[in-house]
Amino acid sequence: MEFQPGNDPEPAPRPAVGSLVHDGRRQAIGVVMGHVGPNYQLRPPSGGREWDAAPGDLRPLSPAEALAAKVAEANRQSRQPR
Repeated sequence: MEFQPGNDPEPAPRPAVGSLVHDGRRQAIGVVMGHVGPNYQLRPPSGGREWDAAPGDLRPLSPAEALAAKVAEANRQSRQPR
């Protein structure tokens, strides 16, 4: 479909709080913690300092990427002292 003035494309869906996304600018995976204004606040899946990301830099993870991130976090937690 060709873009015509007045035929705005559908806006990208907002990532839900708690979802995993890829930040293309940082080349990092983050958990969406919230959003203020146009930016999203992300945190590494294993915890740590939040960072701001522009919506255009974010994309949802593929099922394989999401699984790999969850397995990496589970492995990290299994190595923690009890």
